Amino acid sequence: MRILAYVAAVLVVCMLMPVGKQSAPVTSQKVRPTAVAGAFYPADPAELSAMVDRFVAQAKVPTIPDVVAIVAPHAGYQYSGAVAGHSYALLRGRKPARVVVIAPTHYEAFSFTSVYDGDAYATPLGQVPVDREFAARLVKMDPSIQFSSLGHTPDADKREHAVEVQLPFLQRVLGSEFRVVPIVMGDQSWENCRALGVALAKLIQGSDTLIVASSDLSHYHPYDDAVRIDHKTLQGIEEWDYLSMSMNFDQRNWEACGGGPIIAAMIAAERLGATEAQILKYANTGDVTGDRSRVVGYGAVAFSKGPAPAEAREIAFALSQEEKDELLQIAKKSVETAVREQKAYDAPAPKLAALNSDRGAFVTLTKHGDLRGCIGYVTPLKPLYLAVRDAAAMAALRDPRFDPVSTPELGDLEYEISVLSPLRHVQDINQIRVGLHGLVIRKGETQGLLLPQVATEYNWDRLTFVRQACRKAGLPAEAWRDSDTDIFVFTAVVFRPVRTTALREMWDYAWMPQPPAQAPRSPAPLATTF
Repeated sequence: MRILAYVAAVLVVCMLMPVGKQSAPVTSQKVRPTAVAGAFYPADPAELSAMVDRFVAQAKVPTIPDVVAIVAPHAGYQYSGAVAGHSYALLRGRKPARVVVIAPTHYEAFSFTSVYDGDAYATPLGQVPVDREFAARLVKMDPSIQFSSLGHTPDADKREHAVEVQLPFLQRVLGSEFRVVPIVMGDQSWENCRALGVALAKLIQGSDTLIVASSDLSHYHPYDDAVRIDHKTLQGIEEWDYLSMSMNFDQRNWEACGGGPIIAAMIAAERLGATEAQILKYANTGDVTGDRSRVVGYGAVAFSKGPAPAEAREIAFALSQEEKDELLQIAKKSVETAVREQKAYDAPAPKLAALNSDRGAFVTLTKHGDLRGCIGYVTPLKPLYLAVRDAAAMAALRDPRFDPVSTPELGDLEYEISVLSPLRHVQDINQIRVGLHGLVIRKGETQGLLLPQVATEYNWDRLTFVRQACRKAGLPAEAWRDSDTDIFVFTAVVFRPVRTTALREMWDYAWMPQPPAQAPRSPAPLATTF
């Protein structure tokens, strides 16, 4: 996004670079010329080759077999090339027949996913032919995927670059035998990401194809803020929680200008058998220039097949008794402050690191064993102590099933907190473990959640649990069988001072509060009742 802002200082120097002769052109009817040669990277073929080779040679990366997809930045090489070198160093020795490059649009607004409608992309190193046959099949897979030149414009006032800057790396590492499928996402909504990821997985299955997601990370924050934001995004990638990533990108809690391409690549890679996400390198412009006032972040990531099946990719986490006690105190003080003073509890930032990490959480209130309110956050939108604080206040005052909690009731309330793990997509309901997993059912913009303890309280079997989760989402009981329905599982750390028995009432109401009017549109609600 707005990448020209931070390369402006070097454009004058770069424009003075001599433009070398290009290789003999391939026979084609429509070739996309270079847009940023001489600006984002050298225009001279020899100088460009030497620069790319140096970045790749200097990258120290582990041996990762069966790489299905990578993430690489798309800024000027003088800023992001060293990070990109880590992604491409993994590909040495690979000879894929096809490379799918998924990028964001920077200058042109359009609502669909644009597959380049020409025959080749040009760089100073020669032309890379487009796999027209694959592209033709791809655009038939979903109405959101279309042939177009939008997002691929090389005009001086637009200079789209996010596909182009990946190609010299591919040309130097892979040689000249591959074909490219250039894709630019005009709309990075969950629906479009899912449609592209699913379509690619179906078409790629059984072929020698590599996926490249072209993305920078946060833009123009002070150095420390950028590092904090970027590591949230990288942790979401590493935890393979792409639904939470989509929600956080949409709400602008996390940043990646190519967040949609990353999510689409993860969805495709997962369906192609990838189970591991490995962060290879992180840096930002401050690490290169020394100017830490306004930086842009870059990450190199690999998605690969591993020995563990999808259901084994759960991330175990736990809370100490001290951490649980502090969260229960925060919930109690939040409710009392909200009820008595009609304001948010000003909770001090805790010293315990686990409470400062972003997590989804639910707070359940009961009174004499009966449910009095239950609301929470499905995804890690904020630090855990703030998620508990806000969920507790909403459970007391904004659960539409009940009147707001009154001051005389405060002494009778009991508290239960459920802290959620990252969400994991499952492709087979046999991967669901009743008593351990909670469920999120997602179809389009419709979503429903059931906490793990619900199935235990009702003594449901796996199929009943899935059907009831569909019902919670407002869908038919058998909607889980639909090809456009996704099932995500999670685990939860559940704790309370006193055991309650009100869980039977919690699952039977699907209400989701509207986000504030000034917030950007979200593909799913921020909070939901149990």
